[in-house]
Amino acid sequence: MSTLAGKTILMSGGSRGIGLAIALRAAADGANIAMLAKTDTPHPKLEGTVHSAAEQIRAAGGQALPIVGDVRDDDDITEAVLKTQGEFGGIDIVINNASVIDLSRSLELGAKKYDLMQDVNVRGTFMLSRAAIPMLKDAENPHILSLSPPLNPTPKWLGAHTGYTLAKFGMTMVTLGLAAEFARDGIAANTLWPRTTIATAAVQNLLGGDRVMAASRTPDIYADAAYAVLLKPAAEYTGQTLIVEDVLEADGVTDFSGYAAVPGTPDDRLFPDIFLD
Repeated sequence: MSTLAGKTILMSGGSRGIGLAIALRAAADGANIAMLAKTDTPHPKLEGTVHSAAEQIRAAGGQALPIVGDVRDDDDITEAVLKTQGEFGGIDIVINNASVIDLSRSLELGAKKYDLMQDVNVRGTFMLSRAAIPMLKDAENPHILSLSPPLNPTPKWLGAHTGYTLAKFGMTMVTLGLAAEFARDGIAANTLWPRTTIATAAVQNLLGGDRVMAASRTPDIYADAAYAVLLKPAAEYTGQTLIVEDVLEADGVTDFSGYAAVPGTPDDRLFPDIFLD
């Protein structure tokens, strides 16, 4: 494959940040993007709603289907799958983008936030992917892509923020499990994670503010890598925990300077993302 033109993507979240960047990259090819997200109205501290994202997708050349709903709600998931199928005739790609982050230590992490991370990150990834499997089986080059890290069960990462680590590793375990379970159906399932932090609201608000934002890369690098993954032959390119920069390098991209959030920032001054040694 050399284009996502006419392909239909069902994404969880995507009102802003990395998810929106991935959607816009696909839209440039003329892809159809359905987004299941909660942001029906503007958040006081966060830019973007599912509706403004849809407007940007259409402006970029794609078709958009904004679906207001919660990936924790089974009825919302079912409705999203049926609406996407009804609007675009099927589903070719599922992107598990929705994710909750809380880096609190175990004694400080509230029970409700622990449950929220498990419900959105792990259960949401499983349920949304599972609901789309019947349509993915009929797709020409079906992919599931989860934005989660490679499994790295070292004391450093297991002990850093146990609740969040469990939730992100859970997303990866779900994805690798689906890759193995549905390999005979030709459905690819992979994860994707960056080597450096990405300049998003989560980094701004939770990982170090302006200092870390200035030492990050833009969401475009994640989007370009995701795009490259989704073009790969599904029957051959599956069951992998991929790194953004490795994907791009394998496709011949070796200069990442254009992705720096602050132009001119050397690679050795960029802030490394979590979960990678």
